Amino acid sequence: MRPRRLRLPLLLIHVSAGLLASVSLGVTLWTGLEERGVALAFGVLVTVGELARWTGPQVREAAPLGAAGALSYALLGEDAGNPTAHGVAQVVSVVLAASLVGCVPDIGRGRGPVVDHLARRVLTVGFAALCFQPLYKQGLFGDWSGPAYALLLIALLTVSVLCDAVLAAALAHSRTGWPFGPLLRDELRAMPGIGSAVCATGAVMALAVAVVGLWALPVFCLPLLLAQVSLRRYAAVRTTYRQTIASLARATEIAGYTPAGHARRVAALSRAVGRDLGLSEPELTVLEYAALMHDIGQLSLVDPVPAGATAALPAAEQRRIALLGGAVVRQTGVDPSVAVVVERQADPYPEQPVAARIVRAVNAYEEKVRDAGPGGPLTALEELRLGTAGDYAPEVVEALARVLWNQRGGAVGVPPGV
Repeated sequence: MRPRRLRLPLLLIHVSAGLLASVSLGVTLWTGLEERGVALAFGVLVTVGELARWTGPQVREAAPLGAAGALSYALLGEDAGNPTAHGVAQVVSVVLAASLVGCVPDIGRGRGPVVDHLARRVLTVGFAALCFQPLYKQGLFGDWSGPAYALLLIALLTVSVLCDAVLAAALAHSRTGWPFGPLLRDELRAMPGIGSAVCATGAVMALAVAVVGLWALPVFCLPLLLAQVSLRRYAAVRTTYRQTIASLARATEIAGYTPAGHARRVAALSRAVGRDLGLSEPELTVLEYAALMHDIGQLSLVDPVPAGATAALPAAEQRRIALLGGAVVRQTGVDPSVAVVVERQADPYPEQPVAARIVRAVNAYEEKVRDAGPGGPLTALEELRLGTAGDYAPEVVEALARVLWNQRGGAVGVPPGV
């Protein structure tokens, strides 16, 4: 069970989104739907965008077209030169209804945290509409025209996307327990990519509909659709690349040098520890690849190490295997930074990069826990703590303890730091 401090942001976001959605739906049902043609056009656009959404690792915006369409509707002031009459409540209601329809396939497959996605969409669109619609209706933007008006829309969209980044980081923090700061940093780093495309497309569609009408929607959403197809292909290439590295890492298992699943377990736990220590997404990728391939140097040994347990070997032998592994990694064409981590995993920890410190500690834990009996996790952690004087970085061992505490619900002893 997650600690209450982690559940609180999730609860606040869901309750806030639920209240906003309920009030908006109530107001819209009471007052009626204004400009049904416009509402239907944007609703269809958001639905199509949600249906085209995809999920996977490192996906910052699963439905960029849906986000752009929703934000464009929130900042729409005119339709073909005629002032629009919809308000904040109608914007939220239309976007919520369209998003729900678009998420039906995902709900049916049980894929992804749909409630989190809907909460983000409702709050972000509601924020954008609240910043624009009341002021526009009061005529405060009447003197804004040309480039000034376009810059105003881009500024409002940028602030809205920033709001969405904060919500995404808070939800991820509540779901996983990972530190909020690094999660927010990763979200902000992704903004110049897909975030800028969403802002630009949303602004262009709002401006174009104001001048030429709803015919602008299919024309100006096409570039974002093509960009989404390209992102899908890039994600597929990245997935294939990772699968290739994982297959190469299994060579030590197939040859009988290491136990089955050892590299995969070390990689998964190393990534979790890296998250806890605040590594960025690119750093986590390097860490994961290095953890997968950390034992590949054993393929150069004439006599296999029993059970592949290199942590118990003399320091000189550990360094030799690490250097052999780094040489193999360099021959595979993998990022050279991965080879550096593999090579330096056996160095004294004060001289190691953070990724190498993590791989060394997690690999030792995984090896020790296999032979430690029923109290394996706690015994292995205590051995690592005793080794922090020279072999393992103290901050990494404590991060490992926190990760295990969260994953096992306190089954590894007392909480870290107590």
